Amino acid sequence: MNVSSVDFSMDKVPLRQSSTVSIGRIKPELYKQKSVDSEDEAKGHVEICGKLSFSLRYDYEEQALVVKILKALDLPAKDFTGTSDPYVKIYLLPERKKKFQTRVHRKNLNPTFDETFCFPVAYDDLCNRKLHFSVYDFDRFMSHDMIGEVVVDNLFELSDLSREAVVWKDIHAATTESVDLGEIMYSLCYLPTAGRMTLTVIKCRNLKAMDITGSSDPYVKVYLVCNGRRLKKRKTTTKKSTLNPVYNEAIIFDIPPENVEQVSLSVMVMDYDRVGHNEVIGVCRAGPDAVGLGRDHWNEMLAYPRKPITHWHALGEWQGRAASFESQGSCPSPKPLQTP
Repeated sequence: MNVSSVDFSMDKVPLRQSSTVSIGRIKPELYKQKSVDSEDEAKGHVEICGKLSFSLRYDYEEQALVVKILKALDLPAKDFTGTSDPYVKIYLLPERKKKFQTRVHRKNLNPTFDETFCFPVAYDDLCNRKLHFSVYDFDRFMSHDMIGEVVVDNLFELSDLSREAVVWKDIHAATTESVDLGEIMYSLCYLPTAGRMTLTVIKCRNLKAMDITGSSDPYVKVYLVCNGRRLKKRKTTTKKSTLNPVYNEAIIFDIPPENVEQVSLSVMVMDYDRVGHNEVIGVCRAGPDAVGLGRDHWNEMLAYPRKPITHWHALGEWQGRAASFESQGSCPSPKPLQTP
């Protein structure tokens, strides 16, 4: 494994998120599995942006799930003309390599699709699968906007699928986590006595294709951040022509216990380009100033010292330019962290 060490005396580059939050005293009991009630409560605040109609049927002869996307109603307008150009992507999760996509319907907030798709899958395996519909607004000149998504967790919700079953579902508004950019798995481990934290980049899956070949050349870049300032960056090797790279590469950060509440990590999955700029595929963050799983992962690491804590993290969109950070100007050096 490639191992790198970081100090706190490097040049700084300002981050938009400059605020830090004290995590306070760590309570291991807080990091047990979340209750179903809390998850349902969170789902209750999801914005609805239209409805999607589709039908499900299992073809026993072909051993395939037949999905027919029928229509959508009351989609939000994404264009300045007051309309949208919608289309739908569909996956049978957890597999993302095989996906289907409908035609684009121009200037239509109530499109009728009537398109049928077949997913080869054993009938007994359907209980372990779920359907994911992503509704997009097509844009000829910019990246397509994700309008929302529909997830069918229980494929046998209405019938045994021996006959066609028509379903209507609310379309949940797109969030940063729901954008289809892929996921990254990494572990965090902190040794308080040595003042050392190890981030191990394990692998990624279902990354967004950035090349015209339908693939990417991904590598992972990690920034150590203190008080909103990037102190040091390290990156993994580049994996050629894959959307599911495996790295198993570790980076070591020297962080004294008295400074651990001041730092965080910015993790970026990049697509290498030998000609132009390297492009950002997606980002995630871990630390006391992160949100959701990024904060929970960090706190769990501190709650269980000397134990590697591993999680999958959904990649979110980077709001800056799609070039690497090397293109940004340098800034004055930050003062080193003060240790008592």
